[in-house]
Amino acid sequence: MDSLFSVPLKDGIVTSVDLSRSLDDLSETIVQYGQNVLCVADTNSARYLPSGVNHLVLPPGETEKQWQSIDRILSAALSYGMARDGVFIAVGGGVILDMTAFAASIYMRGARCVLVPTTLLSAVDATLGGKTGIDYGGGKNLVGTFYPAERVVIAPQTLLSLPEREYRCGLGEVVKHAFLSSDRTLFGFLEREHDAVLARSEEAMTEMIRLSLGVKISYITRDPEERKGIRSALNLGHTFGHALEAIRGFSISHGEGVAWGVGRAFDAGVAIGITDPGYAAQARSLMDLYGFDSTRCIVSDEFPAFSLAIGKDKKKKGGEVRFVLMAGQGEPVLMPLPDDAVRKAVVENG
Repeated sequence: MDSLFSVPLKDGIVTSVDLSRSLDDLSETIVQYGQNVLCVADTNSARYLPSGVNHLVLPPGETEKQWQSIDRILSAALSYGMARDGVFIAVGGGVILDMTAFAASIYMRGARCVLVPTTLLSAVDATLGGKTGIDYGGGKNLVGTFYPAERVVIAPQTLLSLPEREYRCGLGEVVKHAFLSSDRTLFGFLEREHDAVLARSEEAMTEMIRLSLGVKISYITRDPEERKGIRSALNLGHTFGHALEAIRGFSISHGEGVAWGVGRAFDAGVAIGITDPGYAAQARSLMDLYGFDSTRCIVSDEFPAFSLAIGKDKKKKGGEVRFVLMAGQGEPVLMPLPDDAVRKAVVENG
């Protein structure tokens, strides 16, 4: 087990980020927590649960991210007699990590929490920063808490079994981080190591995750509870992307939605004079390199539902939804957009 980061967050809490070098190493790490634990996985990630540990296996998918699943997690914890010093260990993708951490945050007013991401998306997005929650009322992550995990254990070997679409889903978030980085290190790595990244070379994946997490850490440590607007920059592409996911019944992946939303943010930024056109062209080239379609795809009849979904965005401030646009490399700008600017950015021939 190698240490990658030690991340200071709110109230002096520190999240340790460790790298597991093998699946056996991962299993041994989980077993070391003893019997006062509850491991939560879904049917896709249950393969990584060591035998003999207390566990709950849930169905997979975004549609499970609701109160009923939280109730099942809490009921399982009670049935195993977990005390307040018990450890909730989430093993899976972002849905499992978000729900398990939420359950841990409210169980006996706060139990210990360890996150084991088994997808690229969850490794670079859902592990750090302490955001937990469930979907509610048709909106994503509208109910939740800030509750940083005490530890994150990343095992790149788990990514080898991911379906291609799921792996690409995570790449959408990595590409987003490349634009938000204060320098072009991750951007250049993704250009230079394109073949190794797509071939899932363990060395390339490990370095990609390290660089991507480094970008996220630079934002969340300056704004642990998203109060200053700094951390909000990590929502680049999310307002557009979440709305697309919602109107398509979550039939597209989160990473695909985010990548599409990033493209929309660049188009909107160029249109209103915020984004440097030359940088926007470079950004689109990187998205194209990884096969992300960033073109307009909403038809006119879909726009009312799309606009309604945007209105449910939880990142409102003063009643307005603020979009993340990019002036240039590592230069996010948060601002509201008028409906006509949103429409032109998302509607085909809009």
